[in-house]
Amino acid sequence: MNGIAQRTYESTPPRRVAFIGLGVMGYPMAGHLARAGHSVTVYNRSAGKAVAWSAAFGGAHKPTPREAAQGADIVFACVGNDDDLRAVTLGANGAFAGMAPGAIFVDHTTASADVARELYAAAKALGLSFIDAPVSGGQAGAQNGALTVMCGGDAGAFDTVAPVATAFSRAFTRMGESGAGQLTKMVNQVCIAGLVQGLSEAIAFGQKAGLDMHQVLDVIGKGAAQSWQLDNRGKTMVADQFDFGFAVAWMRKDLGLVLHEAKRNGARLPVTALVDQFYADVQAMGGQRMDTSSLIKRLR
Repeated sequence: MNGIAQRTYESTPPRRVAFIGLGVMGYPMAGHLARAGHSVTVYNRSAGKAVAWSAAFGGAHKPTPREAAQGADIVFACVGNDDDLRAVTLGANGAFAGMAPGAIFVDHTTASADVARELYAAAKALGLSFIDAPVSGGQAGAQNGALTVMCGGDAGAFDTVAPVATAFSRAFTRMGESGAGQLTKMVNQVCIAGLVQGLSEAIAFGQKAGLDMHQVLDVIGKGAAQSWQLDNRGKTMVADQFDFGFAVAWMRKDLGLVLHEAKRNGARLPVTALVDQFYADVQAMGGQRMDTSSLIKRLR
């Protein structure tokens, strides 16, 4: 199924869209847009991935972000970081150079609130709209078309994009003005960091105590300790399995954004700062690409 699950799409008038960045998230997200009936043109830094996507879904692929964005009503993007985002939006070959006035750029990268506001202003000067729209739900959410998307930007642009984005999301919500989407994603990552560390300590403790941790997780998962992390990562942590999911290196990038923003706004995040250093320990153990639940390896 080309890496994405089958789903039923709501009836949304087809639009001309572009998708920039065909990584583990972008590839299936763009696929859902195509399956929903939209005319999709893609760009990827490694051209082979764009060629493969076009062969699988029938859309066009272009050699630059500018060419991919030409004629699109909405340009979606999901790349690595602030610098990657600037590289695909700005300059002679950037998407902004190819977009017509009135077009909307939707950024699904987890990036800084600063770059969101910077590109919002740059887009506005060109008669374009920019929405920061980081996602939660991981690779599985992208493949199943069930991502949670938190958005910042102008209400009118958001209202235009929202029906199209239902192709790959189960919740697409405007959180406020430019940057609010990225700030909301930071809140999400703070929550996850604390939850995974707590779950790691709990499982390590239970194993040292000689408990049947599969039974323990079944029991406590029916009470107040229940969480997405416990339901989806608890048993794999017990089994010492981490070759999937959201990589430690990505989490460290995200927590770096969180801690930078906290330094700016004065928020106190002692547990988050500590867990960030624990992830650095996992990296030093060779765990760059392991799932974030690999925090438990420090405790064994």
